[in-house]
Amino acid sequence: MTTVTPSSHSTDVYKHGVFFVFAAGVLWSTVGLGIRLIEDAVVWQILFYRSISLSLVLYIVIRLRSGESPFAQIRRIGLPAVIAGIALVAAYSGGIYAIQNTSVANAMLLFATAPFIAAVLGWVVLHEPVRKATWIAIAVALGGIAIMVADKSDSAALKGSLAALGSALGFAVFTVTLRWGKTGEMLPSVFLSGLFGVFVTFLICQFMGLSIIVSTRDGGIAMGMGVFQVGAGLILYTLGSRSLPAAELALLSLSEVLLGPVWVWLFLGETASLNTLIGGVVLMAAIAGNALSGKRRKPPPITTP
Repeated sequence: MTTVTPSSHSTDVYKHGVFFVFAAGVLWSTVGLGIRLIEDAVVWQILFYRSISLSLVLYIVIRLRSGESPFAQIRRIGLPAVIAGIALVAAYSGGIYAIQNTSVANAMLLFATAPFIAAVLGWVVLHEPVRKATWIAIAVALGGIAIMVADKSDSAALKGSLAALGSALGFAVFTVTLRWGKTGEMLPSVFLSGLFGVFVTFLICQFMGLSIIVSTRDGGIAMGMGVFQVGAGLILYTLGSRSLPAAELALLSLSEVLLGPVWVWLFLGETASLNTLIGGVVLMAAIAGNALSGKRRKPPPITTP
């Protein structure tokens, strides 16, 4: 019989955490490819179907994990869950619009500013201290963003870039709201965002005269994104993030940003502009530098249920 020592068990948990978080990043990175493969549906139609499948998957997962209804968890969390859910709907909408109007590389890189925006929001709203290294990284990131949007002269590309930053703001509000509510459990809020997404996008489609009936191809891709790209990605991230320090989570999350443009280049031949590449390198350096500067912090203890 093999004896498992505490140190070897901790190592295994850590390795599994790395794998789960990296795999989550890989799934999230397919968002650009999924949107590009959709032929006719617009942002609200895509989000309508993606929200339906996301809600169904997370309802099942939450019931299996906790043995209780996600609505009970949402009532326990209260107002923060509602605000977080609304913020995610805004983030999803901005993300899909951005990818439909600018390059995937440009959109994905701008999405990556969310942790910096969250740091500033946390400082302003929750009075959380921000490390000097993070302020420097934010300044460098702003320089990278300026380079990236400098060549976006046509209105569609510029609106796409602004929508990507709006999406990052939505994710930042989601993150800060969870900290405000003092809950590390994000799945109930994401489930609620799916319900809000179905309701809001249905109303918008009715107001704009858009049919909620789309082609089988577009509807299938959108629902598949809800199950695999968002739902499965969040589940893997939730499983893996508990055993990893924040700095390593930030570095592993770069897989989403770096792989997103790769998929559309490999399968669709889409490339990025020189400004996007140069600004992206500056932005990635800021994110990596901020994460590495925080590695001296003691990681959270690895616990088992």
